[in-house]
Amino acid sequence: QVELVESGGGLVQAGGSLRLSCTPSGRIFSFNDMGWYRQAPGKQRELVATVRLGGSTTYADSVKGRFTLSRDSAKNTVYLQMNSLKPEDTAVYLCHADGVVLGNGDRYFELWGRGTPVTVSS
Repeated sequence: QVELVESGGGLVQAGGSLRLSCTPSGRIFSFNDMGWYRQAPGKQRELVATVRLGGSTTYADSVKGRFTLSRDSAKNTVYLQMNSLKPEDTAVYLCHADGVVLGNGDRYFELWGRGTPVTVSS
């Protein structure tokens, strides 16, 4: 069973920065989309940013210009650089991948990480 392992969350003041990382526990051969969602208390889960296998990225309007998603293909890792953080960015950030094919040929419709909390104080 492969897992997506997130790291990098924490507590930061408004205007500060954090960098999240997501690494699968197994080698991913290919995927359709890989990226980040977030869920704040009492709110629905929402897309933050995602990258397609071809390299194109999609961002939520609320984070455009502040967050940058990048991918290290050799490490099978995606990063989310979050700058100019706001209190409304406070949420649990979850790594997600869909259409996953592992190096051993196993396939997964989608994978979710357990999440890493981000708290932005005002």
